[in-house]
Amino acid sequence: MFDTVLVANRGEIAVRVIRTLRSLGVRSVAVFSDADVDARHVREADTAVRIGPAAASRSYLCVDRLLEAAALTGAQAVHPGYGFLAENAAFARACADAGLVFVGPPESAIDLMGDKIRAKETVRAAGVPVVPGSSGSWLSDAQLADAAGEIGMPVLLKPSAGGGGKGMRLVRTESALLEEIAAARREARSSFGDDTLLVERWVDRPRHIEIQVLADTHGHVVHLGERECSLQRRHQKIIEEAPSVLLDDATRAAMGEAAVQAARSCGYAGAGTVEFIVPGRDPSSYFFMEMNTRLQVEHPVTELAVSIAGTGHPDLVEWQLRVASGEKLPFAQADITFTGHAVEARVCAEDPARGFLPSGGTVLALREPEGDGVRTDSGLSEGTEVGSLYDPLLSKVIAHGPDRATALRRLRAALAQTVTLGVPTNAGFLRRLLAHPAVVAGDLDTGLVEREADGLTADPVPPEVYAAAAAVRQAELAPSAPAGWVDPFSVPSGWRLGGEPAPVRHALRVAGQDPVTYEVRPEDRFRVGPDRVTVTVEGVTHTFHRAGSWLGRDGDSWHVRDHDPVEAALRGAAGAGGVDALTAPMPGTVTVVKVAVGDEVTAGQSLLVVEAMKMEHVISAPHDGTVTELDVAPGSTVAMDQVLAVLAPLLAPAGAPEEES
Repeated sequence: MFDTVLVANRGEIAVRVIRTLRSLGVRSVAVFSDADVDARHVREADTAVRIGPAAASRSYLCVDRLLEAAALTGAQAVHPGYGFLAENAAFARACADAGLVFVGPPESAIDLMGDKIRAKETVRAAGVPVVPGSSGSWLSDAQLADAAGEIGMPVLLKPSAGGGGKGMRLVRTESALLEEIAAARREARSSFGDDTLLVERWVDRPRHIEIQVLADTHGHVVHLGERECSLQRRHQKIIEEAPSVLLDDATRAAMGEAAVQAARSCGYAGAGTVEFIVPGRDPSSYFFMEMNTRLQVEHPVTELAVSIAGTGHPDLVEWQLRVASGEKLPFAQADITFTGHAVEARVCAEDPARGFLPSGGTVLALREPEGDGVRTDSGLSEGTEVGSLYDPLLSKVIAHGPDRATALRRLRAALAQTVTLGVPTNAGFLRRLLAHPAVVAGDLDTGLVEREADGLTADPVPPEVYAAAAAVRQAELAPSAPAGWVDPFSVPSGWRLGGEPAPVRHALRVAGQDPVTYEVRPEDRFRVGPDRVTVTVEGVTHTFHRAGSWLGRDGDSWHVRDHDPVEAALRGAAGAGGVDALTAPMPGTVTVVKVAVGDEVTAGQSLLVVEAMKMEHVISAPHDGTVTELDVAPGSTVAMDQVLAVLAPLLAPAGAPEEES
């Protein structure tokens, strides 16, 4: 086993790898950018090295700086985690050239399986069924369009490099194909530095099932069963579980053997995942999609749900390290069984009510669940700054039980205990999703989340939230340390001379909601502390976590601000007459500007593209008009709700007849 290992990543996966290194007695080296000086993974490692500015391209993706950090600290091996350079063959080769062990598969396997086009051809030759689609690399836009026409709409555009759903586009009509190809290329180039695309047949109401494989360097390959990953948004997983309720023993064995053959076909070593698309109505007709040549985000459900005879639950990071150091796998396929059920929820910095757009902010209060059958993998701590430069994944909450119903129930309870105030997250949404009848019944497909999203968002804001926010305002108005006589006019009690106390009104607002005026009456009962607020509304007592003007409960959080009607009136006047200020829907970076001041545009025309956390959002014209202001350029960093451009309605030509009413 190695003495010192450098972890070439950040966030929750870096913390996760460091935990295993500590258990093995191996010294850990963390790396960090300027944005992560105070990050949790930096504090938990044995030593840490700064590798550059906040931008990933100048730090976490900079091979030379990572190798310098390894040399400086005497590391013998590099664990890449997932994301960043984890599936980068050039990085694996650079590690080898520097005399470092890359904790992952051989460079040749990364290179082969990192190209989805070559990967499909390779596994097809090994007898593994693949999704029908285009063939050949470096296809032009026209060639992709022709292939889509031969396959038939709808189709799925996919980057040949990378994974995680980045750059994937479901296209249902031929008229949208060329624009979606351009968008997919931009996102692929931004995420992976390679804009090569392929096109595949879209499988209707598909299920996404993957097989965990483990291979040593002595020719021994096994699989550790499957994970169901069908609950997704934007082609990215948010809930995973093991085992899948869809598979019977025969299909499980067949898919497992296909995954083993896929791993053998590329000379694999270490932990990897073979992903399949499975028609829900016919699980036996599964298709290979791709192989991820790294540890997966969802690996904890396998660790909790699988047992290996003689060793117990596997630690996949430990087995990665043991394989990389040359050890043989001491168990056979027959030694691996499922024991119970595990489910994982990905807690991300995003707002489900706004189409899962990335969010950001400072973590003001943090409570992460623990207890019987519950595990949390997290990179968070209070004070963590969540920006737009990196992936939105903050933590993972995993629950295990003797059966699926118990695991789901434990996970829902754990998410209700999750508090991340200061940064909007999807924790409450995930809790409600896990209670959806289709999820409880195991009737899943990759489109379920988007179909049901509107009914699962916490909207509108419950009245007790405003009651709690008003109670906080009321407490803030009260004298902090009264001594002796108190002037009754200084106490926000509604007291008045010669009459009954009047209610105290507080004007409040939550982003995206209409303002609310909440009256605190003298008889209302509430208790306000520095981190908790308790209010009674219509005879029911509600308790919220609190951090300043942030409130949280059952995984949901609300930032309740004071409402200024004068400011709102001025803002409304600015938008009168059809003049629209187009604002940033999320904090991020402007990557594309398609217009200039004075340009006339039509309703629905794309004007700008904002990217955050590897996600693109197109800003389109809400109506026909003229661009009168443009406040950003490509590369501009923008805050949420920052004005990007102003669009005025087109004026009728002079002398043109007015439209009849």
